[in-house]
Amino acid sequence: MSWSLPVFRVAGIQLRIHITFLLLIAWLAFGYYAQGGSAVAASRVIFVLLLFLCVVLHEFGHAFAAKAFGINTPDITLLPIGGVARLERMPEEPVQELIIAVAGPLVNVVIALGLFVVGGAQGLLNRSTVEGGGLIAQLLTINIMLVLFNLLPAFPMDGGRVLRALLATRMSYARATQVAATVGQGFAFVFGFIGLLWNPFLIFIALFVYIGASQEAALAQMKDVSRRFPVSSLQEAVDALLATSQHDFPVVDETGNVTGLLTRNDLIAALRKNDPSLRVGDVMRRDIPTVTTGTRFEDAFRIMQECNCPAVPVLDSMKRLVGLLTPENVTELMMIQSAMPRRRVA
Repeated sequence: MSWSLPVFRVAGIQLRIHITFLLLIAWLAFGYYAQGGSAVAASRVIFVLLLFLCVVLHEFGHAFAAKAFGINTPDITLLPIGGVARLERMPEEPVQELIIAVAGPLVNVVIALGLFVVGGAQGLLNRSTVEGGGLIAQLLTINIMLVLFNLLPAFPMDGGRVLRALLATRMSYARATQVAATVGQGFAFVFGFIGLLWNPFLIFIALFVYIGASQEAALAQMKDVSRRFPVSSLQEAVDALLATSQHDFPVVDETGNVTGLLTRNDLIAALRKNDPSLRVGDVMRRDIPTVTTGTRFEDAFRIMQECNCPAVPVLDSMKRLVGLLTPENVTELMMIQSAMPRRRVA
């Protein structure tokens, strides 16, 4: 992730701190100093750092659970809104996704139990405790709140991924993702409505949830189409185009290797020729570069610009197709990043 600084590496996972997180700490330190002097500023900044340590441990929980299934995590980035663990690829088995999704909140449960043993339950879930209680009581309450919030079935949060994993045991992965995304978008509207009446920060959370749910649903739809349609004829390509809102499709051979990219414009141009002998291999673009899940975003974006490609296939470390980077992805990411520095998750 751009504008992030590497801190240290644990078990092959690079921890990075986004520059906006450092700006947040500096801004909080200045504000607390202006309110109560250096002692107050130091105590509150220490609390915020310990809070984000809990967030980082939460993300390492996801990463270590994924590693147990052979899925590496190149890095974890600490942002003002929390942590982001970038998995090399998403698990394909519902049970694996369920375990990976639950692993993060379980870390917070363990932390909360440890704090409970040390400091007891005094002030538990008491608002006054969060605002002015002891450090242990505050961290205990915050960790419980993090567990409850993360387990809301609002995709793409952990609870939404748990919901998708459970649904995927009874329906297709794409359908399960669509249902979970719809539930997540419903929560986003609720967050937004409450934010208008009570806390404007919930509007930002609503935006994050809505965009994340939509993006996950689109990616799952693309993967489902690529699996259900082993496209070889133009008619099959038309079926794939009509089955989804996607415009461009990566073409893979029998071994799963990406061999090209079929765009909607190329498909329509081929259909106008009215030649039944034409195959997808005759009209697809073969000079499309690929990127891996470990490629930095700015490098992938530069590759897309240099080749003037409508989309770039994304591969994991085993050279398997895991996604497609499109200009729409870039636009959505820019929208999220433009909003990130303004708010944070407490």
